[in-house]
This record gives sequence, structure tokens and C-alpha cells, in this order.
Amino acid sequence: MNWPTIPACYGWLSLNRRGCWKLKGEGISHAGLIAFINSRYAADDSGNWIVRNGPQAVFVALDYTPFVLRLDLDDRLTAHTGAAAGLASAAYLDEEGNILLQTALGVGLLDDRDLPAFVAACRNATGKPADEDALLETMNGGSAVVWHSLPVQPIRRCDAADFFGFCPNPKP
Repeated sequence: MNWPTIPACYGWLSLNRRGCWKLKGEGISHAGLIAFINSRYAADDSGNWIVRNGPQAVFVALDYTPFVLRLDLDDRLTAHTGAAAGLASAAYLDEEGNILLQTALGVGLLDDRDLPAFVAACRNATGKPADEDALLETMNGGSAVVWHSLPVQPIRRCDAADFFGFCPNPKP
């Protein structure tokens, strides 16, 4: 069976910083629709994130990264889609205090509600809990903080999309 030619959809679907889907700026709350979107969410070869609905590609505008990650009590990471993200292989801190984690699933913004637990697990060069000065030093380009044996690296928010290879605002 051949699908009809249907134009791609831009500017309708977005993902916010807490992993909530929005349709034309309005939050989606229908559990079935969220599950449908989550199950069809993937990247194309150009770094655009899309939801496929049969022959139609619905391009997703990202408030920051393609995934929003939650930190479980046992330090497991779960994506906003419900998928297990795997262990973090790299950790980044941007100039706004956002944490980005590289995982087997991809890069994700750590949900801001999990920042206190993340910071509590951070250590300075001597193994003591990282203080505000160490975090500020990292934000400004230093490498004074470690999280679960991963050095927390500085990154500028404006560089994240290029660095990780995703397009935050796909255009026709």
C-alpha cells in the first residue's frame, strides 16, 4: 500500500523543559495521546526530532534538549518518554545552572526538580561535597566538580545543539 503524500507539520508540537508535550502552546494531558507521541518520537538524519503519524512527520520544537531526564532514587535516569536512559557517560553544566547528561539514549536536560539531588551527589577535587564556589567555577569554564566519577564539564547553552547534533527549532 502506498501512503498519500502529506506535507510535514511544523510549529504545532513542542517539548518543554520539564518533558511535557505542548500542542500549539497548550499542554497535552490526555494519557493516550502522550503515550502515542512518546512511542513515535525519534530523530531524523538531520538532527530534527519528529513524531511520525503514518506518512506524516510532525517536527518537534525543543525548549532545550531532545530528552528531559528524571533522576530516580537509585540514580537511574528515565527520559520524559518513560524510556530508561541508561547510565550517564558525560555531565555538563551551562551558564544558567542547567545540567545536561549524555546517555545511551541521547542527551537530556536534567529536570530542574532533580537538581538538589544532583548537586548533593557532586564532589570537589578533595572528595568533599561541592560548594557553590566550585559549581560557579565549573559554570565559568573550570573543572572543579565531579558527579558519580564523571567530571562536570562546562558548556554554553547556545552551543549545546551543535555540540550534541540536534536541531531545536526545525523549519520547512
